[in-house]
Amino acid sequence: MLIVEDEPYLAEAVRDGLRLAAIAADIAGDGDTALELLSVNDYDIAVLDRDIPGPSGDDIARHIVASGSGLPILMLTAAERLDDKASGFELGADDYLTKPFELRELVMRLRALDRRRGRTRPPVREVAGLRVDPFRREVFRDGRYVALTRKQFAVLEVLVEAEGGVVSAEELLERAWDENADPFTNAVRITVSALRKRLGEPPVIVTVPGAGYRIEEGDRG
Repeated sequence: MLIVEDEPYLAEAVRDGLRLAAIAADIAGDGDTALELLSVNDYDIAVLDRDIPGPSGDDIARHIVASGSGLPILMLTAAERLDDKASGFELGADDYLTKPFELRELVMRLRALDRRRGRTRPPVREVAGLRVDPFRREVFRDGRYVALTRKQFAVLEVLVEAEGGVVSAEELLERAWDENADPFTNAVRITVSALRKRLGEPPVIVTVPGAGYRIEEGDRG
């Protein structure tokens, strides 16, 4: 998701807290950066502070609505007046959270927004004997619960969503980590290797040389 917030300490604290909830986030400290990130990345949700340098949070909201992307917007602001909230909803905000706030409430609101999105995929995916529940953060293989780390779950979720298609290491790094991840890191290879071990035999994650990784659906009979 994208966090548009010009207070660096708050933005980084929110991003770190979201990581603990297995949610990857990018930060934009001003409106121009937010517009740039929105032009190159596909986000699930945008968290907008209304009072930021450059194009305001309201301007960013208008841009998102005009794009027709359907990207959910959560407004984040110090304003408590009902009129301020009403104007935010009129701009296209889907939810509103007033500062100061509890991180737990932000996470709950973000997940509620995510559930309400008009997705084409079902909330629970089943493939190759795996049952992946993205909202409960649970994975079962052939009925057996598999305990995964937050990062392992994020990687598996991306692979499962690809429906057997190949996902490059670069795409995994972009979607399961965040913009600060080192593009030359071997974190993807290490995480996939550990994920394979957690999921057990026979392997369901296949390495496609020079291309990336995919889920091997196989014949489950």
